[in-house]
Amino acid sequence: MQLEVIQRKENPLLKRTEVSFKAIHKAEPTPTRDALRAFLARELKATKDIVVIDSQASTFGRYETVGYAKVYKTKEEALAVERKHILVRNKLIEPEVKEKKAAPKPEKPAPRAEKAEKPAAPPKAEAPKPEAKPEAKAEPKPEKPAAKEEKKPAKEEKKPAEKKEAPKKKGGK
Repeated sequence: MQLEVIQRKENPLLKRTEVSFKAIHKAEPTPTRDALRAFLARELKATKDIVVIDSQASTFGRYETVGYAKVYKTKEEALAVERKHILVRNKLIEPEVKEKKAAPKPEKPAPRAEKAEKPAAPPKAEAPKPEAKPEAKAEPKPEKPAAKEEKKPAKEEKKPAEKKEAPKKKGGK
């Protein structure tokens, strides 16, 4: 991995040096924050515990990572100035573990014995089949053409009124 310092700026008020960098990592995965801190410490002739990487980003399809780091004069100044989540990311402090109140966990209900004892549903009773009536077979059915002729005049009476077409408006100025 090659490390290139793009920009270096002294900030005497906060007692630190602000650095923009580019790491080229061909045929390697994206370097970890810890590895970048070690490379920056070596490049800037400082110790690893005073280097804080604020941000880093890899570009898709390229073998380079661009980032922004801060190098403090002492670790105490870094702890006083930097935000806590950045210090946790750089492993300069341990994350605070929030204590959860011990709430009583609800007990799981025991499996029900009713399911095992429950008898299977009785088979559905078949509906009695209607017996064929000999009289119904003997009756002649009415003729279909006569029924259709009676319905035709009814359909003619229910014809919808002709629709009037409204003139189409053209979208003009």
